[in-house]
Amino acid sequence: MTDKVNVEISSPKKGTVLKLNAKEGEVVKVGQVLLVIGEKGEQAPTGPAPSTPATPVQVAAKPAEVTRTATVVPAAAPKKPQEILATPSTRKLARDLGVDLAIVQGTGPGGRITDDDVRRFKESGRRPAAVAVTVPTKAGVEERAPLRGIRRKIAEHMIKSTHTTAQVSHVDEVDMTEVVHLREKAKASAEKRGVKLTYLPFIIKALIPALKQYPYLNASLDDEKEEIVLKKYYNIGVATNTEQGLVVPVIKDADHKSITQLAEEVAKLSERARTGQLTLDEIQGSTFTITNVGAIGGVFATPIINYPEAAILGVHKITKRRVVKDNQIVIREVTYFSVSFDHRVLDGAMAAEFMTTIKQYLEDPKLLLLETD
Repeated sequence: MTDKVNVEISSPKKGTVLKLNAKEGEVVKVGQVLLVIGEKGEQAPTGPAPSTPATPVQVAAKPAEVTRTATVVPAAAPKKPQEILATPSTRKLARDLGVDLAIVQGTGPGGRITDDDVRRFKESGRRPAAVAVTVPTKAGVEERAPLRGIRRKIAEHMIKSTHTTAQVSHVDEVDMTEVVHLREKAKASAEKRGVKLTYLPFIIKALIPALKQYPYLNASLDDEKEEIVLKKYYNIGVATNTEQGLVVPVIKDADHKSITQLAEEVAKLSERARTGQLTLDEIQGSTFTITNVGAIGGVFATPIINYPEAAILGVHKITKRRVVKDNQIVIREVTYFSVSFDHRVLDGAMAAEFMTTIKQYLEDPKLLLLETD
C-alpha cells in the first residue's frame, strides 16, 4: 500500500523470507529494505539498525553456489522501559510530540536518545503498527482508527487544495430528460457488447466541447513560475469511492473516445479502483475531475478541487420534477451540477458560461453527434 494505490510487488528471486524489517501499518521510506530473502534455514544478518544508508551485506552461501548480496536494514525490536536511555527533558519532548521512545534509535553515547533523534523520528512520519482501538470514556465509547495509507494522503491533498486555491462554487440545474431517453434506447445494445451504460459517459462527452471552449477550466496554476498552464489534452479524472478512500482513476485522451468506449473505460477503472489494482499511471495526469454522488443521493454538494487542477464538476442525483416548459407544467428528469473552481485562474462569469455550454449539450444530446475529434 502506497499513499495512492495498492500495488502487488513480485519477488525479485526465489527463496524464503528470513526477516521482515517493518511491521504492519509502519511507514517505510523509499529505499528502505522491506525484507531479507535467502535459503530455508539460513540465518538473516543481525545487528543494530544503521543510522546511515544501508550497505551491502554478504549472505553465506552453500558450496558450489554463487555468493549473493543483500541490502539489510534490521528492524529494531521495541526496547523495554528500563532499556531506554534518555534524559528527563528528552522524555518530555517525546511525550509532547507523541513519540514512543521504545522504537526510537538513539545516536548519542551508548545509544542514548537525544532531542534530535526524537525530532527526526517525528519528521520522518514513522509510527508503530496501529489498528482500530475501542476506548471507554466518561461520555461513552470511542473507536480510534489509524490515519494512514490512502486515507492519510487524501487528508493531506484536501488540506493543500483548500489552503492553496481560492475555491468558489457555481450550481446549475440541468434537464437530463433527453439523455435519459437516449440511454434507455442504447442500453440493450451496449449490454450485448458487455458494456454497462451509465450517465457518466454522456456527461464526459458533453464536458469535452465545454472545456475546449473555456480552456481555463482545463488548466492548472504553476505557483512557482506564476503561470497559468492551459492544457490542450483532455484527461478526465473520475473520483471513485473505495473501502480505502476516494481515488481518482484517469481516462486519458477522453476527447478521442466514443460514448461506448468511455463507458467501457469508466467500468474498467472503477472496478480496478475498488479491488485495489490501479497502477500509478492510471491515477496520474488528469486535467479535470468529475465526482459523481448521484447514486448515493443528496441535493447537491460543492466538491473540493483536485489540486493542482483549476476546477472540478460535481454530478448529482437525477429525479423527476415539475418544471415549466413551453408555458406548460410538465414532469422532467432534472439534476444539479456544481462546479468548484480556482478564482485565481478564472472568474465566476466564465464558470457560469462553461456550465451553460454543458447544459446545452446534455439537454439536446444530438449536438454531440456534431462533435469531432
